[in-house]
Amino acid sequence: MNQTKTFLTWRTRLQLGFIHLAVAMTLVPINSTLNRVMIKEWGISAALVATLVSFPFLLSPMQMFLGAYADQHPWRGWHRTPYILLGMALCVLGVVVAPHAALLLAKDLKKGIIPAILAFGAWGLGYNIATVAYFALASEGSEPSTRGQTVATMMTMMVLGIIATAVALSRMLEPYTYPALTRAFLRVGVVAGALGLLGLWKLEPRRGASRTHPEQKPRATWKDAWRLLVENPRPRAFFIYLVLLLTALLAQDVLLEPFAAEAFGMPVHMTTRITAIWGGCFLFTLVAGGWLERRFAKPALAQTGNLTALAGFVGILVAGMLAHVPLFYAGLVLLGCGTGLSTVANMSLMFDLTLPGQVGLYMGAWGMASAFARWFGSISGGLIRDLAIAMAGDPIWGYLLVFGLEAGLLALAASLLPGLNLSQRSSPSAAAEPPGIWERATLSD
Repeated sequence: MNQTKTFLTWRTRLQLGFIHLAVAMTLVPINSTLNRVMIKEWGISAALVATLVSFPFLLSPMQMFLGAYADQHPWRGWHRTPYILLGMALCVLGVVVAPHAALLLAKDLKKGIIPAILAFGAWGLGYNIATVAYFALASEGSEPSTRGQTVATMMTMMVLGIIATAVALSRMLEPYTYPALTRAFLRVGVVAGALGLLGLWKLEPRRGASRTHPEQKPRATWKDAWRLLVENPRPRAFFIYLVLLLTALLAQDVLLEPFAAEAFGMPVHMTTRITAIWGGCFLFTLVAGGWLERRFAKPALAQTGNLTALAGFVGILVAGMLAHVPLFYAGLVLLGCGTGLSTVANMSLMFDLTLPGQVGLYMGAWGMASAFARWFGSISGGLIRDLAIAMAGDPIWGYLLVFGLEAGLLALAASLLPGLNLSQRSSPSAAAEPPGIWERATLSD
């Protein structure tokens, strides 16, 4: 048996988890802390902030080309290590430089826009380079029977790392000052870089100087994935459902913390904890969902998650109208729990729709849905918020309008699920080819 298929042990799974954790750590300061500071403290347009923060999702289609390039262009026998290292370096550089570029943008739009694009673009490009490389490495080193263990290890470490980073940032930013912000981002970048190097150390076996990857198969394109969706009614309907669902669930990423600052007067260190609370609830139901899906029907679990998240949005909406902080936290908990349960159940449903020999393409379609939903949700959410504030003159109603639209999209997606006929697999042999680690993890990106 080829050694590239069996080199992952518990130690190397932990190392992959450290790399996944390190890259995710750089996401927290920009996606939860800096976006709030840029919108609330510095008065930058939410649409512009959402555009900058969504760079990783805007650039995500590059992963296919980056992965194919790495397959055919090893460096001294390593097919993944150099690209993981490059991606992590860009992530760390981006998170360290981003607050400086953002402040320049706040002071002078014309002078700051190019540095901001470069800083956020470096972070987004690094995120994609590292992600596709370490997921490819995990897939190559795992047997189908052990991929679930690898996924669980990496996902758990990632979510725990996000929670720990959010808590640490909240403490470092109490009280908030700009020097404290830059120091906090620098510390996160240094710790992320160190954890990434620890995970990368002697992880990938050297394969010699060959310029071609062993057992490499031709890579399909996004066009191939799209054609398969168009020609197969059930996956096509499920894809539409996913886009609506993920847009509804993910559009709040950029706005939830600025909303808490506007509606409840929360300081920076308190709004930063929102990510930790949401992440803890998400992790709990993610783990519980893996246990529940063996005992209950997956469509029922997916719908339970969808409706729980919908209840969370309703709670947040009412809390904003009444300026009721405990109700906001209750809505946040429901949103996190619902998102976690919906994630694990819908991911399993997507696996059930795949056909033998086409697993990668259908999972690539999931990636397309996730990336498009994150990008469209973030941009449209920021734009709608800005327009609503300009028309109503009240910032809180701008946020409430966005959350109301998200709740409406989520209700629409939930109404579509019963009609998708997902009680059986697309083919009796659909389980013949287990999905790889990269395909499994796409949803969480």
